[in-house]
Amino acid sequence: MADQGSAADNSYQDDGPTIFGHPTGLFVLFFAELWERFCYYGMRALLALYVVQQFNVPQDQASLSYGAFTALVYALGVFGGSVADKILGYRRSILLGGLLMAIGEFCLLVPTQNMFLLGLAVMVVGNGLFKPNISTLVGKLYKQGDPRRDGGFTIFYMGINLGAFLAPIACQWVSVRFGENGVADYRYGFMAAGIGMLLGLVVFGAGAKHLRGHGLPPAGREGMGSIIQVAIGCIVCVPLIYFLLSKKDLVGYSLLALGVGIVAYLLYIAFNSDRVIRHRMFALLLLLACNIAFWASFEQAGNSLNFFAQNHIIDLQLGSWVMPFEWFQSVNAIFIVALGPIFSAMWVWLDRSNLNPSIPLKFGLGLLQVGLGFMLLLAGIGGADAQGQVPWTFLTGLYLIHTTGELCISPVGLSMVTKLAPPQITGMVMGAWFVSIALANYAAGLFSKIAGEASVGATGGAEALAGYEAAFVPIVWMTMIVGGALALLSPLVNKLMHGVK
Repeated sequence: MADQGSAADNSYQDDGPTIFGHPTGLFVLFFAELWERFCYYGMRALLALYVVQQFNVPQDQASLSYGAFTALVYALGVFGGSVADKILGYRRSILLGGLLMAIGEFCLLVPTQNMFLLGLAVMVVGNGLFKPNISTLVGKLYKQGDPRRDGGFTIFYMGINLGAFLAPIACQWVSVRFGENGVADYRYGFMAAGIGMLLGLVVFGAGAKHLRGHGLPPAGREGMGSIIQVAIGCIVCVPLIYFLLSKKDLVGYSLLALGVGIVAYLLYIAFNSDRVIRHRMFALLLLLACNIAFWASFEQAGNSLNFFAQNHIIDLQLGSWVMPFEWFQSVNAIFIVALGPIFSAMWVWLDRSNLNPSIPLKFGLGLLQVGLGFMLLLAGIGGADAQGQVPWTFLTGLYLIHTTGELCISPVGLSMVTKLAPPQITGMVMGAWFVSIALANYAAGLFSKIAGEASVGATGGAEALAGYEAAFVPIVWMTMIVGGALALLSPLVNKLMHGVK
């Protein structure tokens, strides 16, 4: 005899064919996002390293460049979501955005500063159209109240991380294969990332019929005119992004202004809505602020932790084979793929047992875990040898703890946005989620800059480690205080959400 949870699950499975109990369209989006994340994370793993190698820039300045780019990548999501909501529709936004991302990757093959910035600018604009809209489409495959929704987002999140796992390994290998004398030429890694994006577009286009009619253009916007209008807007945006990337300090001020504007708009929506929506918007804004604290800490991975792996980790060696340090960028993704199904099943089991932690409590637990990860690495730094070298197990342990924290926040957070947002502005609010990550990425770049400054002029490895301590200790304090407070106050925040789980 089926229990009540199983009966509830079955009541939502009447809208078409499913795979493993989920809409077939979920797996179309899974593989399309896998290749898009292959594109992004392949480039992300090599970006700061390439800036140092190609343009002879010190680590601290490369960290700022990395932070500015990754921040703008996420910031454009708020505009991409609005474009999809009102002009282009989700499907066409995804296709146009993916094409721009591939073009941007191929621009990086030209080893000049101008083409480098141009390529990054084109990728920023393309990602703004792609990233928030494919996540929104996942939510639209499920009806409100469908208990499979969190599990669906976790499966989707596994696609993200399967791409993130493959990308650093494949792009590093291609870089070495096309380099000279065993020295990686990271431009060819960017080329491989661009090819991956094109594969993602093929998958999405071929599988669009399984999206159950979701993501089509708004009424009256079906023709080519809307595509041309958005394409012209993208062309206009690229020089602006180019300028911001060339003036990295302006990125922070621009993001702050954007963040203030979004908060003001969401508050306007809140105060002009009924009591339930108003309270939900308040809860959303609080969790967006906590999201910034989490990702400002977590996003050291491609920046300061990447340089840490290059300069301060004792090689992982099996026989005569030594693992390239760039492959540490895949460790988090390996853990996500391995642990994602476990967490997905765990949330369902806990929900059926009425023990599932609330969304605010999950956020608090995620923050506490990212702080614990840095505490572990700081313990490793405290026991470093005379050359400033730390066993690889400490960095791997950090990534393991960060992964469990990430699984408490990121897939749950994406699902939360689609639940809390009023239906008519879902795309825009999903964009606000990515703006919070943009602010976090810029803050992450500032933390990484602290770590990099100590390496400039350092006379030995142990001296350079002091910079990492200076960057990581404040992160520990921030995540422990914010995470602990949110965990304690989670019952109050949960009341604001009026039944959203």
